[in-house]
Amino acid sequence: MKRLAGRIILLWGWRRALVAFLAGALAVLAQAPYDFFAVCFVSFPLLVWLLDGATGEASDGWFRHLRPAFAVGWWFGFGYFLAGLWWIGSALLVEADSFAWALPFAVVGIPLALAFFYGFATAVARLLWSNDIGRIAALAFGFGLAEWLRDFLFTGFPWNAVGYAAMPVPLLMQSVSVTGMVGVNALAVFVFALPALLAARRHVRLGGALAAVLVAAHAGFGYVRLAAKVEPATRAIDVRIVQPAVDLSEKWDPSVPDRIFATLLGLSAKAPETGHAKPQLILWPETSVPFFFAERPDALTALGEMLGDGQTLIAGVVREEGGSAEDADRRYYNSVVAIDDKGQIADAVDKVHLVPFGEYLPFADLLGRLGLKQLVAGPTTYAAGNERHPIALPGGIRVLPFICYEVIFPDLVAVDATSAELIVNVTNDAWFGDTPGPYQHFRQAQIRAVENGVPLLRAANNGISAVVDPRGRILDALAIDVRGAIDVHVPISNRAIVSSSQRRINGLLIMLLFALAAFAMNVRQRLRAN
Repeated sequence: MKRLAGRIILLWGWRRALVAFLAGALAVLAQAPYDFFAVCFVSFPLLVWLLDGATGEASDGWFRHLRPAFAVGWWFGFGYFLAGLWWIGSALLVEADSFAWALPFAVVGIPLALAFFYGFATAVARLLWSNDIGRIAALAFGFGLAEWLRDFLFTGFPWNAVGYAAMPVPLLMQSVSVTGMVGVNALAVFVFALPALLAARRHVRLGGALAAVLVAAHAGFGYVRLAAKVEPATRAIDVRIVQPAVDLSEKWDPSVPDRIFATLLGLSAKAPETGHAKPQLILWPETSVPFFFAERPDALTALGEMLGDGQTLIAGVVREEGGSAEDADRRYYNSVVAIDDKGQIADAVDKVHLVPFGEYLPFADLLGRLGLKQLVAGPTTYAAGNERHPIALPGGIRVLPFICYEVIFPDLVAVDATSAELIVNVTNDAWFGDTPGPYQHFRQAQIRAVENGVPLLRAANNGISAVVDPRGRILDALAIDVRGAIDVHVPISNRAIVSSSQRRINGLLIMLLFALAAFAMNVRQRLRAN
């Protein structure tokens, strides 16, 4: 181990960059759908040793001094995000004639940009670096800080945060209900990087003890949570989730909307599965209705005839608002609407957090003059909704809807006892086919249920549609590319262990603890050197 570490530390130039890139790419195997978290015990020690050798001359100033460490982190991040997000390019191939030219910009450009966060993480870690366990704490702080910033800077894109690697199964998901993703990210990097201590044999026993304690606490808390007696449900709801598996090449084809709508109606109206009651709530995916309700009042009539007494449909639609179709002030929203048993739209919630370049064009005036336009999404550019509110169902149960990738933002999906009792996520991952993307998306939605202690109802156009209980267990699901519907009886009884604000505080305190430990070790090393 010492010889290997020495060779890694002494790498220079393109060899150092290549090893960093490969270490980052390898770490993606810890994410869904592979869930091979053991690779992180290789990737992060390699990163530590690369940073041991990434030193600049202190006399050159702090910026140039940190530049080698930033470069190592950037190459690690580029490998990680390129291997983890290549599937984004699939969306551009749906309409290849129009958007294939943008494929390299999406597949390579997004990882290039996101890699700066990991470059920042390693630069911050290098500021607090030492030659012992302190550097492991410094790396945990740096990555924890970078992942926290990635949640909201530049509209935010916290996809595949490193902490998800430590939560492949419900047993290992429960800690997030106390520490939040901020804490899990920092703790995961700390544990994954500890094997780097084996090379120098300094603090090996301390590192081993800390690893054992943290892993035991992580798994032990999960075991206790899953084994604990579930409180009797105060209420319950029978739900049907419809997955129509519509081919995107037909999605907005004006010749097939009636056929798509008939498929949705047929799946919604079929008799309940054996052992299940008639559903009180029917859930359709994002933009599942292939036309505007304002132009097709007959569709609402058909829905009113299909829905029985007390039933509610929540469907993803494109909602229009404003003047005539030619009116420049006319706005379109990616929305969900609640339709009651009379065929009336009882409520609507618009998507608040839109996808840049997919649902709207940032700096539209400037980029438009350069000939750029939005790359994917539906028939139009969307406007962002002003606020999100729960939808009240008959019987008083409240559901809080999140559209597509909104569900990956922990702070956005902050559900408490006063807001809602169910999380609803509607999405259309058909853009990405049977690639790792839909599996990664589902895993992040699954973690939101555990964080908030409420069930998750998820409807996807072609998968993965599922019902997840408050502890992350999948009650039923439909796989990728399956057309059908599932009926599930969903009890409502659990609540989050701590509030979303307390989880955030706990996570930041964990980050601060790592920062203080790294700083103390760094100061002690400097004092010894002097």
